[in-house]
Amino acid sequence: MKSLVRWGAMLGLVGSTLLGTVTTTIAPAIALSEQEIKSKLDNIPVWLITNPQGLPLSRPIPEQNGKKSSGSVTGVYMSKQEAQAFISDLQKVKDKDPKMTQMVKSLQVTPVPLGVIFQQVQKTKNEPNRLLFAFKPVDREIKGAMNLLKKSGQQVKQFRSVPVFIVRFAPDKSYVPIKLGEKKAEEEVVPLFFSMQDANNLLSQVKPKFPKADIQVVDVDGILNTLQEKNDPWLDKVLFFPNPEARQYIQKLPKKNAPSSAPAKK
Repeated sequence: MKSLVRWGAMLGLVGSTLLGTVTTTIAPAIALSEQEIKSKLDNIPVWLITNPQGLPLSRPIPEQNGKKSSGSVTGVYMSKQEAQAFISDLQKVKDKDPKMTQMVKSLQVTPVPLGVIFQQVQKTKNEPNRLLFAFKPVDREIKGAMNLLKKSGQQVKQFRSVPVFIVRFAPDKSYVPIKLGEKKAEEEVVPLFFSMQDANNLLSQVKPKFPKADIQVVDVDGILNTLQEKNDPWLDKVLFFPNPEARQYIQKLPKKNAPSSAPAKK
């Protein structure tokens, strides 16, 4: 998780001074390469359930339309606590097979940068026996996303992906960028939050000057498709922000090799 270390020195600012400087201009950019997207996603820790050797717990993909698949699927958790809760529930199930019981007892929660998951998906997307990744969003964020969508008049019964929250100057205006880093090395970014509370913190600072500002809810799959396919001017500036639980994990990482607090520039 070395790619996450550089966040340790700066994430304590999220929700306060980090979101204090709002700007209104974004320079033109082009669609991003897979490596550039991976670099952005490497800032986000996710959790897999694995055995002691690091192999993810998986199950065969169910038959679809009578066709059997040779692939398998594993869960990718946005919350370490929810991943651990799944293991605890699994360990409470009594199994008569001693080997299965022992295997379940040895399961653990393993952190992985989201960029690694993205890279694996890209490498194996055409392989019939590939490992699929089923994302498990944080329950609280799903509820928040659903509430926002309902307030906007959308009829949504289920949110099937990981929600991402973006602050806009108004429903028909551009996204709100912010500045990170020290004054001499400030970098302008468009924050994409995995936490609705973080988005609300920024919205509260934008509202006095832009009364129509709001929060747009999108799914992470749509964001990734946009990054890969579109030439929108804000793409190069987007920066994913981990949720509070993930930030706590990052802040506990060893910092002996951590660079300066300002995000690295290209």
